[in-house]
Amino acid sequence: MVSSWVHDGDLVARVGKHKLYSAEVAAYIPDGISAEDSAAVAVQYIEKWASDLMFMELASQELSKSEKDVSREIEEYRRALLKYRYEQKYVNQRLDTLVTHAQIQAYFEAHPDHFVLDMPIVKVRLLRIAHDSPNLAVIRSKMSSDKTSDLIEADSLAFSSALRYTDFGGRWIDVTTLARELGMDYGRIFQNLKPGFMEMEDGHGNVDIVYVYDMMRSGEAGPVSYYQERIRDILLSARKQALLQALEQELLEKARVQENFEIY
Repeated sequence: MVSSWVHDGDLVARVGKHKLYSAEVAAYIPDGISAEDSAAVAVQYIEKWASDLMFMELASQELSKSEKDVSREIEEYRRALLKYRYEQKYVNQRLDTLVTHAQIQAYFEAHPDHFVLDMPIVKVRLLRIAHDSPNLAVIRSKMSSDKTSDLIEADSLAFSSALRYTDFGGRWIDVTTLARELGMDYGRIFQNLKPGFMEMEDGHGNVDIVYVYDMMRSGEAGPVSYYQERIRDILLSARKQALLQALEQELLEKARVQENFEIY
């Protein structure tokens, strides 16, 4: 049994002159998993170890001496990796991560063509509850109200009797997210999407009630709040690139001044 291999310290596999011992396999297996899962992970690791060695042996036999010389690629990779690690350290030490709402709004207004919706987005309240719940009618009525007191009451009743009640923090969500939350096909949601109520039985004695209280169609210019995180990432990425470009120019200029860099 594989499960015993990873505990007895013995040889568990061999490929030619290469040997694999149980201690090496055991180090790869996560703590806390079942014996069955442990055995599956062990087999996966052993087979990957064996196939890698077999490929190495085949490559050694079939490739020419020049084809087997990977020293240049290794050196290029080492340089790229060291450069990347230093760039990350440099950026992390200097990047201004504060992005204000005014900066987000300015970028949004300057690039209107970038923020046209490619799918509908909605603001919804979602209720999942047993179809025979005595509180269903009251929650259904309250969740469509514009009064804060009614929404608080709906939330309170749902807490005690519903499987779920959420308004997604008042955020815009796209239709694929809504479909995923409901465990439904996007096409079915899209076909029935409209302001107001949608109700769907889940086949297990429960009903999903979605109240759409705001909606924007695909092709419309989306609201800045929907794109806020995307714009923040864009602005931070631009700052990172500016820092790295400035660093590169600084290094080149310093090398020229010190006569440590010349182009012939």
